[in-house]
Amino acid sequence: MSTLQLIWFVLIGVLFSGFFFLEGFDFGVGMAVQTLAHSESEKDQVVQTIGPVWDGNEVWLLTAGGAMFASFPYWYASLFSGFYLILLIILVGLIIRGVSFEFRHKVDPAKKNIWNWTLSIGSAIVPFFFGLMFIAMVQGMPIDQDGNMTAQFGDYVNLFSLVGGVAMTLLCYLHGMNYIALKTEGPIRERARQYAKALYWVLYAGLVAFALLLAFKTDFLSLHPVMTLALLVIIVVLSLIAHWATFKGAEGIAFFSSGLSLVAVVVLLFQGLFPRVMISSLGAQYDLLIQNASSSPYTLKVMSIIALTLLPFVLAYTVWAYYIFRKRVTMPVVGEDHYAG
Repeated sequence: MSTLQLIWFVLIGVLFSGFFFLEGFDFGVGMAVQTLAHSESEKDQVVQTIGPVWDGNEVWLLTAGGAMFASFPYWYASLFSGFYLILLIILVGLIIRGVSFEFRHKVDPAKKNIWNWTLSIGSAIVPFFFGLMFIAMVQGMPIDQDGNMTAQFGDYVNLFSLVGGVAMTLLCYLHGMNYIALKTEGPIRERARQYAKALYWVLYAGLVAFALLLAFKTDFLSLHPVMTLALLVIIVVLSLIAHWATFKGAEGIAFFSSGLSLVAVVVLLFQGLFPRVMISSLGAQYDLLIQNASSSPYTLKVMSIIALTLLPFVLAYTVWAYYIFRKRVTMPVVGEDHYAG
């Protein structure tokens, strides 16, 4: 395995980590429209917290997919063909969620609730099916020597993958609650804190189930025992810190802790895959490895130069956007959309 191959494997992990940290609270906020907000004014207030940033956050997913296509084409081909239906459902979730932001402000008020529901449903679909897909992938799928996947329903949907999907959705929802508490004023702020206080107890039960299934359904502990255990502990500790912060009113700490717990989950899955990118349940000889799934050294070198050139500008723009819209969002005036603090 070359240095560039390792760098791009890590970079794809970083891109997915960035996606779940940033888009994770977007999903939580979207779900909160129908589960946390009680009135249309509160729903508008909740949506305004992510209005300027949600589409920029999705760029991380597009970049991760593009980087995978260019740097690991065999991984991309096996993953996207084998999980075609799940990825299609994720795409549908992203589409109905995206159009809901615009349509809910433009339709007749009597029909606005339809788009509130599509926003919440789409925001729940995406993290759930991402969790389902990633867990199915690390369990191992029936991949043959040509990289073709011939999976049955039970390979995709089983106890472990369902627990993974629910856990990812709940982590994103809690991340969204912490973001709403950080970015709003008024009753919705306190209600988000109260929801988070209660739901973290549910999360702990889910983390225990996830850790046990990970131990029995994957080879993570046999291949990478120290890192796997360390990351499981980090996920729990970060969740405890976020939970404690909700009681203390330390909203910034709660937000960053819940976001870092999502990052830790992605790191856990990627380190468990290493040095593989796809695990075959038919035998280790059919595993797709980093070293034989990547593009040519020249391609990786050119991509590295481009990434080093463009990445600082992308990061600078992201930081600037969050700085500009850093103020809390108050209850909107009837008939007016604004950002106030």
